[in-house]
Amino acid sequence: MKRSTLLILSITGLYPAILHTAAWSVNNFLMTGPKAYLTFSSSVAAGAHSGMEECKFQFGWERWNCPESALQLSTHNRLRSATRETSFVHAISSAGVMYTLTRNCSLGDFESCGCDDSRNGRVGGRGWVWGGCSDNVEFGEKVSKLFVDALETGHDTRALINLHNNEVGRLAVKDTMRRACKCHGVSGSCSIQTCWLQLAEFREIGNYLKIKYDQAHKLEMDKRRLRAGNSADSRGATAETFHHIHATELVFLEDSPDYCTRNASLGHHGTEGRECLQTGKNLSQWEKRSCRRLCTECGLRVEERRTEVVASCNCKFHWCCTVRCEQCRTMVAKHFCTRRDPAAPNHIRQRSRGHRR
Repeated sequence: MKRSTLLILSITGLYPAILHTAAWSVNNFLMTGPKAYLTFSSSVAAGAHSGMEECKFQFGWERWNCPESALQLSTHNRLRSATRETSFVHAISSAGVMYTLTRNCSLGDFESCGCDDSRNGRVGGRGWVWGGCSDNVEFGEKVSKLFVDALETGHDTRALINLHNNEVGRLAVKDTMRRACKCHGVSGSCSIQTCWLQLAEFREIGNYLKIKYDQAHKLEMDKRRLRAGNSADSRGATAETFHHIHATELVFLEDSPDYCTRNASLGHHGTEGRECLQTGKNLSQWEKRSCRRLCTECGLRVEERRTEVVASCNCKFHWCCTVRCEQCRTMVAKHFCTRRDPAAPNHIRQRSRGHRR
């Protein structure tokens, strides 16, 4: 089964395809592979895409902003990256695949899957029993493993780290599920409730994994034993290290590179040209500091550019039944990171490395 999964994934080019389009096509392999996998393939692709969109949202105002190259998960020397950022990419894309499969299952999109009613009728707690249509996360977890984990063909420490972080993403989907209930009783007395489990909003899962990213653990391993590859010595060192890691914690192996500067070989675009925020309603402290983080601390200056924005305004309802709007033009100030004048003082330039985002 695993071999068939790998065959399909290699033919479809699942992750590279998502890099170029949101609407992923299965035309490349309609004549190939088990029909069961073909049933789920579009949901898998959509889930991976939604995971990367959430990644871009979570890191929108940070130096590493989840670029399109993030899903390639490789470096120029054929050594797969195992940074803190890579750990998040694995977790959020894995969570996205499981989430979409689970949701589509509950919506009845798959003939072989439906609600999870395995606990229906059992007493769940005081005044409530299990019932209704719980989201079938067990199904979503099982199928997502077949697709996502099959992408990892290595047997070294990096492979184990990637598989671990994939699992962290799937556990995040489970850990954020919430109980929904419906009251029963005479005249709405709610003397008993029927309850079921449902998926949280995917944004909540993204927020959950972002916290895990901030708290991620770096694995400190014996470099000599690590270079031993798939030897018994290397496997022993890895087993010793993972023994102390909780199943829900993200892990990484390498320090993050300097995301201030462009590195084409690693797929890092740097912060030059990035937009930052200085003014606006309801900005968080993190957003308010984005110009300092993206520009000033990376040796760049903040440049204000005024652009004209056209938007609908003065909309009126006309009987019956249309809404007519005017087109209003306003000037909006935006701020971008640009190179400093070479003649400008150099004393405020600061380059941050490592886990500074």
